[in-house]
Amino acid sequence: MTAVGALPLLFLKTPSRQMESILLGFAAGVMLAASFFSLIIPGVGVLEDHGASRAMAAGVMAAAVLLGAAAIGVLNRFAPVDMLAIGPAGSRDLARRIWLFVFAITLHNFPEGAAVGFAFGGGDMGQGLSTALGIGIQNMPEGLAVAAAMGTLGYGRWTAFAAALASGLVEPVGGVVGSGLVALSPSLLPWGLGLSAGAMIYVVTAEIIPQTRAEARDERSMIGLMIGLVGMMFLDIALG
Repeated sequence: MTAVGALPLLFLKTPSRQMESILLGFAAGVMLAASFFSLIIPGVGVLEDHGASRAMAAGVMAAAVLLGAAAIGVLNRFAPVDMLAIGPAGSRDLARRIWLFVFAITLHNFPEGAAVGFAFGGGDMGQGLSTALGIGIQNMPEGLAVAAAMGTLGYGRWTAFAAALASGLVEPVGGVVGSGLVALSPSLLPWGLGLSAGAMIYVVTAEIIPQTRAEARDERSMIGLMIGLVGMMFLDIALG
């Protein structure tokens, strides 16, 4: 999906900022719904199946969500992904900021991949697919952003596309790590689901929604968010 997001740089007219905001809003809605209906609620169910009381299960999931959000918050502090506002072309630190941005995007993709791995690691295909879909959709504008940033440095279209693809290849590595941990110790599954939910909620509330609200000139980004949220909620309930 990261590579798909970079495809317009090769063949099509680059999407407008307004369209990017709508797509990001849709991704935010999908991720929010997946966080609660595909990760948190199933995590509570797993804990209760293993003998935990409802209150204890809720407490464990709350702690896991907070830890997941805190991890992404710390990561965002040292490698923020909002460095694309890099100032005028030709500025002295343009190249440094662009490379930092590309590095930050790549670094953030690892825990996102781990979230998908945790979701699939429990053996629930629907749970894994909904998580993968939410994260995959929000990776599309990231791929376009990386490719465009590389193009700003003068790299050719195919080189910029390859850079975007490479930044996304970190996610399967994180997925293998996440699913491997759950396979080694099934008791980690609820914690993994909670950590993944916290990470996605943080990304949505701290990065995606503020960006879409800042760039959108009307409410279309929020309409996209609601469509994504309700659509994923419907799929999770109807197919769950």
